[in-house]
Amino acid sequence: MVWSWLRRARRGTPTTPPDRLIVGLGNPGPDYEGTRHNVGFEVVDHVAEVVGGVTWTEAAHAFVAETTWQGRRLALAKPLTFMNRSGQAYTALLKHYGLEPDATLVVYDDLALPEGAIRLRERGSAGGHNGVQSVIRSLNSKDFPRLRVGIGDSFPPGGQVEYVLAPFAEEQRPAIAEAVEAAAEAALLFVHDGLTAAMNQFNRRG
Repeated sequence: MVWSWLRRARRGTPTTPPDRLIVGLGNPGPDYEGTRHNVGFEVVDHVAEVVGGVTWTEAAHAFVAETTWQGRRLALAKPLTFMNRSGQAYTALLKHYGLEPDATLVVYDDLALPEGAIRLRERGSAGGHNGVQSVIRSLNSKDFPRLRVGIGDSFPPGGQVEYVLAPFAEEQRPAIAEAVEAAAEAALLFVHDGLTAAMNQFNRRG
């Protein structure tokens, strides 16, 4: 999605509290658009496209959109904090919407998964991911649902930072596009049927 939607976003407050909140982790700004570390944003953007008709507003250190999906109230969020301060936005969003962590799904890139793979978990460590570590610190808990999107680890020793902050290679794009679509489907199943149903269906995939 072209980053120009940022300039069109309005400040807003929630109307009816959502049933579920999907938070994609990433870095704000055009310099980071399309990078591996921003695949969480791509998933949230794809959810917004599938649901359709959303309007982005600014609240709780994030750009947010509120809508409904098959009878469920849904909020989407992309933090305006940088990745290593994702927890600041996440906890602000919980307060803003009056939600508990188990009503949220945090979506992010994962070096430990092959590119294109997705996995859902109900809790766990950060696994070296600075954004997730920030969420754990701010929440003081590892207990929050998350959806990991594999970006592979094909970088030389010491090249992790450059790898995650670089755009996907052309040969990676088809697998990542499929993963983003599958992750959006998994997120919407989480919204409608809950985490267990989403895990049972999508964790069985390669």
